[in-house]
Order: sequence, then C-alpha cells, then structure tokens
Amino acid sequence: MVQKNTEVISMDCVFCKIVKGDIPCQKLYENDKILAFLDISPIHKGHTLIIPKEHHENILDMPDETLAELAKTTKKISKAVKEATNADGFNVTQNNGAAAGQAVFHFHTHIIPRFDGDGLKTWPHKDIPEEEMKRIQEDIASFLKD
Repeated sequence: MVQKNTEVISMDCVFCKIVKGDIPCQKLYENDKILAFLDISPIHKGHTLIIPKEHHENILDMPDETLAELAKTTKKISKAVKEATNADGFNVTQNNGAAAGQAVFHFHTHIIPRFDGDGLKTWPHKDIPEEEMKRIQEDIASFLKD
C-alpha cells in the first residue's frame, strides 16, 4: 500500500485501480470520499457497488466518519436504483472476510434490485435452543462493555 497525499491506495486492489481511473467503470456517483458504480457481474440490472475511495479492507478497518458518509450515500443511491429499475425491493449487503463471501478485499456495499418472483433466496434460518441463545447474548455483550 502507498499513501498519496492523504489517500491510502493498494497497488494491487481492483477497486483502488477503479478509483485511480486505471480501470474504467460505469460510474453512478462520486464525491471526495465515495464512489458508486455498476457491478460488472450483476445479479440484476442496476446492481451497484459503493466503495470508499481510500483502501479499507472491511468494516472493522473503516474510519467511523467514512462509514457514516457511505451509509448516507447508500441510502441516496438505493432510492435511485429502486426507482430506475422499477424494482419491488432491494438488498443492501456487505461481506467481511472470505468466509462471509468477500471476494474483493476493499470495503464495498452492494445494492441489489429485487423483483417479485425473481427466484433469489436469502440464507436459511436456524432454530437455536434458548439456553444457547442466552449464552451467545452474554458472550457478545461482554465484548461491548467499555
């Protein structure tokens, strides 16, 4: 990685190359911190990616102010994607780590237009016994204490 002015860019990251203009994209929106463009392998027409211009691998690496800007931009672009595609709904997804399905290790959010009867499914739900739920709740809560 290199630092250019105040920007952090990874030389081998495809999204950093898009930010730098080395790889073209179908740009939808851009400001000084955020870039949004159409996914080149869309699930549906209008499938959009939103990225910070600085290289951050995942949500845990992202500065809070950048994450807040990204959330505001995601809301704005989600509305435009839904209206432009006449979608019945949309998914906003973001994967962290290979085990979660992250393939490009530069933070990115997907906006995926959804249509009634499109055949896409969400992940399956599980029944977890109440005592195990309580233990998990306590374990997670213990890491949230200041």
